[in-house]
Amino acid sequence: MADGSRMPAEWEPHAATWVGWPHNVTDWPGKFPPIPWVYGEIVRALAPGEIVRILVNTAAQQAQASRMLKKGGVDLARVDFLRFPTNRGWTRDFGPMFVRKSSGLAIARFRFNGWAKYTDWKKDAQIPERAAKKLKLPLIDGKIVLEGGSIDVNGRGTLLTTEECLLDPNVQTRNPGLSRYEIENVFRETLGVTNTLWLGKGIAGDDTHGHVDDLCRFVKPGTVVLCREDDPRDGNYKPLAENRERLQGMHLEKGTSIEIIDLPMPAPLYFDGVRLPASYANFYIANAAVLVPTFNDPKDRIALGILAELFTDRPVVGIHAVDLVWGLGTLHCLTQQEPR
Repeated sequence: MADGSRMPAEWEPHAATWVGWPHNVTDWPGKFPPIPWVYGEIVRALAPGEIVRILVNTAAQQAQASRMLKKGGVDLARVDFLRFPTNRGWTRDFGPMFVRKSSGLAIARFRFNGWAKYTDWKKDAQIPERAAKKLKLPLIDGKIVLEGGSIDVNGRGTLLTTEECLLDPNVQTRNPGLSRYEIENVFRETLGVTNTLWLGKGIAGDDTHGHVDDLCRFVKPGTVVLCREDDPRDGNYKPLAENRERLQGMHLEKGTSIEIIDLPMPAPLYFDGVRLPASYANFYIANAAVLVPTFNDPKDRIALGILAELFTDRPVVGIHAVDLVWGLGTLHCLTQQEPR
């Protein structure tokens, strides 16, 4: 790109992590009380390595969050509260997406419409503009509907996404009539992406209809972890196997092949009859740790071990996510990185 636009990889140094403090009880019906404490544990793990910018709706919510974080051992000097009203706390999807230009950082402002599913999203949609004003950064108009969880980048020009999320013409359609070519052009112009890799379907129970951050993630410029289901009777078995076949035939931005590391899937999790999108791929790479959701499952240890071998420069930390995933998302869904 002429202006040098580039979306940094998640493992590159951060100035901060953005998190929206949980307040919408309808996201965790009947199970909300433990959720702020889970967020507190996440902030405690993030704060040693970077500032945590926490979005709150009101002064009362900020006071409540401060009390809980203090009780949880968080150094509040490492927390920056921002009075930015939100509808929900899934900051990955509506929060500011940062790009690096030759002139410095900028924020790519994509449209947000509640995953083309919910009606209460207009406060969330204003967060990129509020962030740009707060940080005094320019806004780049991304022009299309796009959630942060629907893409993953290696920082070198390659992006992962799924056809189910961005190209399905019938279910949760984000951009009616927009072609694959037109979406790739937006990635090129806005994020500096020269190579888009299209996987097929996402995982069972995914409320977003195919977000890639629940199934396949870059861990190095040339390496991805890809979820694998070994039970042929499970709904994830076929789509994950098909995604592996696709990846094996794909190449990185310079034409080299991709190293694919298998990441196990936990046993299916259900609550109140609903299958939940439990996945170890929803980890978050912070400065001081890699935070990985765990599910009281024997495969927790295996997933943590695989990721620990891949991230040797920072500890891999498990965060209990059995309550969190009832909100239909976990650690990556609720965080958004701000590059240094």
